[in-house]
Amino acid sequence: MIEHIVLFKFEEQTTEEQQKEAIERLTSLKGEIPGIIDIQAGLNFSDRNKGYELGLTVRFEDKEALEQYGPHEKHQEVVAYLKEIGLSDILVVDFEM
Repeated sequence: MIEHIVLFKFEEQTTEEQQKEAIERLTSLKGEIPGIIDIQAGLNFSDRNKGYELGLTVRFEDKEALEQYGPHEKHQEVVAYLKEIGLSDILVVDFEM
């Protein structure tokens, strides 16, 4: 199994409502992309966040599923939305479990 962790940083003008919409779009990928075992996302409430406002964890069956996730059409639609609302940076960690 593979754990995929992503932290998102947004521009100042990005609203919490837009971030919540991003969470809904991200979590809906479970039913859209094969190989996803679990997906969770939420707003970061830590005071140690270094500006990263939203967190995502995706558990995949294997590395092949992770590799297919990135270019998948449905994932790219969400990426386009994230950029549209002001995505400014991401931090990604992937590890095998």
